[in-house]
Amino acid sequence: MQSYDLVPKPPQKLTTPKSWKGKDLANKTDQWITSFTEEEINELEQAAKNYLSLNKDIGEINQTDFPLTKLASTFTTLKHTLIESIGFGILRGLPTDNYSQELAATIFCGVGAHLGIARSQNAKGHILGHVRDTGANSKDPNARIYQTSERQTFHTDSADVVGLLCLKKAQEGGASLLVSTETIYNEMMELRPDLAELLFQPIATDRRGEIPEGEKPYFEIPVFNWYRGFLTGIYQRQYIDSAQRFPDAMRLTDLHVEALDLFDSLANEPSLHLSMQLEPGDMQFVHNHSMLHDRTGFLDWPELENRRHLLRLWLSIEGDRELPESFKQRYGSIAVGNRGGIITKTTKLHAPIF
Repeated sequence: MQSYDLVPKPPQKLTTPKSWKGKDLANKTDQWITSFTEEEINELEQAAKNYLSLNKDIGEINQTDFPLTKLASTFTTLKHTLIESIGFGILRGLPTDNYSQELAATIFCGVGAHLGIARSQNAKGHILGHVRDTGANSKDPNARIYQTSERQTFHTDSADVVGLLCLKKAQEGGASLLVSTETIYNEMMELRPDLAELLFQPIATDRRGEIPEGEKPYFEIPVFNWYRGFLTGIYQRQYIDSAQRFPDAMRLTDLHVEALDLFDSLANEPSLHLSMQLEPGDMQFVHNHSMLHDRTGFLDWPELENRRHLLRLWLSIEGDRELPESFKQRYGSIAVGNRGGIITKTTKLHAPIF
């Protein structure tokens, strides 16, 4: 294994717009919530209806087929916020209760096309994901936690940006949590720099059965990556733990476990992370490379039609940071604007509405 002394290291403390603490942003919603105007909503609805009249798959939406001139400055600002500033934002006010699921999904994919290029979220090639409790068993090593009602853990997804559109919220719980990777690094360096250093070494993470051709059933990328002036995180503790089922995966030492436990405890520190409840019609966009996201457990409604339901996009964004070579294991390509997603030899891209 490469010596830490040879691994590129960030400064002892990072002070950028991305090294925020939740307690400082909780009451500054003007920095991360933008409300649609009535004119902008009309433009979104008209663009979606026009696109649907073309009888094309919504997975093929592009900016030309989905013109949004009134929102151009909003998208420019949001992309800057994602890549250069705090790393997340919410577009609020879409009246999704009045929409069919098809119309809501079309608007969401249309907005996504103005921010980046949609990527596959699973081996089936779904560029539009459905986040809801399907009754999946969280103890199944190939299951996805977002298909249950249980608490997730702080993690990153395999794309530059993850977007969510809330259609229905739970009866109780299901809050969205965000935390800065830079802030976790800063806190670890202050408390236990020896443990922070361990997380710059490769660590095995389970692919949960979605294995690209020619790859191992796990990838080996450090949790912390310092490359060309940026600290990039990649993390999913449950998948790190389950990778230990593979005999040839690197073993987690007691110090590794201690480092991961400290990472988790800092992510879960209420003063560090930001909690928000997404309302129906909210679109949330999060920069995966600079922060982690989570969701609290929830109690759903008894009626099927009222149960918690979010749509999800994974996006690759032009102008984003470069990524180190090791990310090819997970992203396939690391070309800016054309990377991320989950591709296997049987993957065919499409956008399932239901």
